Amino acid sequence: MTKLDIVNSISEQTGIDKEEVYAVVEAFTATVKDSLLNDKEVFLRGFGSFTIKVRKERTGRNIKQNTTIFIPEHKSVVFKPAIAFADAMKEKK
Repeated sequence: MTKLDIVNSISEQTGIDKEEVYAVVEAFTATVKDSLLNDKEVFLRGFGSFTIKVRKERTGRNIKQNTTIFIPEHKSVVFKPAIAFADAMKEKK
């Protein structure tokens, strides 16, 4: 599902103009990105949480060149679904 699909779906469900929905979706994603960039986690009750995980430095392999490479410590965004959402996905099988 793309951002445009989300905007169209919300517009159909609520009857709100697509341009207004698009602006809200853009503001939402900008707010989530800004929070994560400032090391603040985002919790959406009933949906899940976006957290920041620090990956330790390690060595890896470049398979094509058969060499060892150094991977520095870095941050990564992780999504963990809410329990109710995860359970609904399991039941969907």
